[in-house]
Amino acid sequence: MSEVVAIIPARGGSKGVPRKNLRRVGGVPLVARAIAAARRSGAVDRVVVSTDDSEIAAVAREWGADVVERPAEIAGDTATSESALLHAIDELAGRGIDVGVVAFLQATSPFIDSSALAEGVHAIREGRFDSAFAAIETYGFSWRRDAASSGTGARAVAVGHDAAHRPRRQDREPHYLETGAFYVFGADAFREAGHRFFGRIGIIEVPDHSALEIDTEAELERARLLAGLVDAAETVDVDAVVTDFDGVHTDDTVYVDEDGHEFVRVSRSDGMGVALLRARGIPFLILSTEKNPVVSARARKLRVEVLQGIDDKATALAAWADAAGIPLSRIAYLGNDVNDLACLELVGWPIAVPDAHPLVLAAARVVVDRPGGEGAVRALVDRVLAAGATQTTHTPDQRSAR
Repeated sequence: MSEVVAIIPARGGSKGVPRKNLRRVGGVPLVARAIAAARRSGAVDRVVVSTDDSEIAAVAREWGADVVERPAEIAGDTATSESALLHAIDELAGRGIDVGVVAFLQATSPFIDSSALAEGVHAIREGRFDSAFAAIETYGFSWRRDAASSGTGARAVAVGHDAAHRPRRQDREPHYLETGAFYVFGADAFREAGHRFFGRIGIIEVPDHSALEIDTEAELERARLLAGLVDAAETVDVDAVVTDFDGVHTDDTVYVDEDGHEFVRVSRSDGMGVALLRARGIPFLILSTEKNPVVSARARKLRVEVLQGIDDKATALAAWADAAGIPLSRIAYLGNDVNDLACLELVGWPIAVPDAHPLVLAAARVVVDRPGGEGAVRALVDRVLAAGATQTTHTPDQRSAR
């Protein structure tokens, strides 16, 4: 049977925003956000990333996508998206994959609406349209500068409306602005047309916030600010939880007696949360730069693994994940300070406590609602359990397929 294949062109070069497809929004690389949106739609059989870049390819595979290596001649600044799509369809055919419907996603749109994408796929499969695209409804008045004039005196010319007639919004007919987030069409008809718009063209309405496209550093910063609102309700669907200790299990305060013994305050609710996580068979690791008996004692109490006295936490985390057979994209890491940044950039779910360092907050996909030492770990655990994490331990292949 033919498949619905989401194809995400993601080349390594970018002029306006260097390495754009790997830049993070809400703690997640842009190409990974597109992959996740396609998989979340439930309407796509396979996700494919077309790229000329080995780092993008590695991220794509980590997030569950297949990879098509794009030749240099169709990976430059002047290459069209259509050329990358046609190449990918041909490559997949050579692998024995019959592409029936193409969902073309652009990673530069960080907030692709998965339900709208599914609607677009169903519209094509059911024969309502031949091609369709994401768009937002708008009642705006468009203008252009007259090409015959120039400079500060360039004359404004109305586009698509009579400047002398200003009907009320409720009396105007809306038009639709293409967002660039996704396009859906039949593969064979696309090959024949050579373009993404053909036949009966349908509009798939999407939320206004999903219209943001990233082509500048300013737009990237805007997306990062918006991500905190858009992603706030996400459950944390992971296969393992890793945390820092100071400032996460504690309030980052230490008590020292006259003999130099250190004491910290922890939350009993964190302990219950970790116990619930253990009951689900989800691994939990404490990863700490400091080497302190109190960390060991807390880990024993919680009956979890601990690695401490670690200067290079990212390398230690990657080695632990590899030994456990857990993809980094399926790990949540909860941190609070700058020595956690390298780990936050490795995992699929970078999490911060609310009083974390500003750089940590900026890197986080989720910010829990309780500070360290006051239930921050429990807040994360509750979101993991809410995701319906399975009680059984997955094999590496099963984890990667989820």
